[in-house]
Amino acid sequence: MTSIAIVGAGPQMGLAIARTFGSKGLDVALISRNRDKLDGLVDTLAAEGITAAAFPASVLDHDALTQALKDAADRFGGIDVLEYSPLDIASTTLATPSEGDPSHIQDQIEFQLYGAMAATKAVLPAMREAAAGTLLYTTGAGSLDPLPMVGNVNAAAAALRNWVVNLHKELDGTGIQAAHIAIDVALGGVSIDPKLKAASPEEVSSVYWELHTTKRDLGEIVYRG
Repeated sequence: MTSIAIVGAGPQMGLAIARTFGSKGLDVALISRNRDKLDGLVDTLAAEGITAAAFPASVLDHDALTQALKDAADRFGGIDVLEYSPLDIASTTLATPSEGDPSHIQDQIEFQLYGAMAATKAVLPAMREAAAGTLLYTTGAGSLDPLPMVGNVNAAAAALRNWVVNLHKELDGTGIQAAHIAIDVALGGVSIDPKLKAASPEEVSSVYWELHTTKRDLGEIVYRG
């Protein structure tokens, strides 16, 4: 298996991770809801000599997500790395703990945790058979140190983090790496927390390659620049 599937691929971290892994020779499967945006990313990567393909699917539609990952595996001969980071704060309903209701957290649980579980279920059997593979999941640092203004997002991110850390422990010794990356910087200088240090997606993406190659014993990295 020689490919990475990026679920929630976008023009910041998704593109940076695609470049990092693609420059090392991995083919890139890009998965998100918007076909036009994916096609633009594919064209950008192709111009840089990276083989990539678009597989549109929503993480809320588990059947479609599973099929997209199957199609990617068929196209590239398997999936060696899964990266999951579908959250877009700009298009998300935010709620503080006191103002929110259960539906606000449930929406985020569906998006962050249940989508990750569905994606993992789609690729893990082949990784188990090969006794090799990497599963990477991204959140903001609010999964560890939450901010009230994004209380619903942070609650779901904390649930995803907990699940990933347990998955890392479960898969220990199988040849499969599972790890959580908490990004505690302002990507491109943009953040709802003005205290955060700015960093480029390209600076952060090296962490993903390290978890895939030299730091496979780690179940979590908090990137603070």
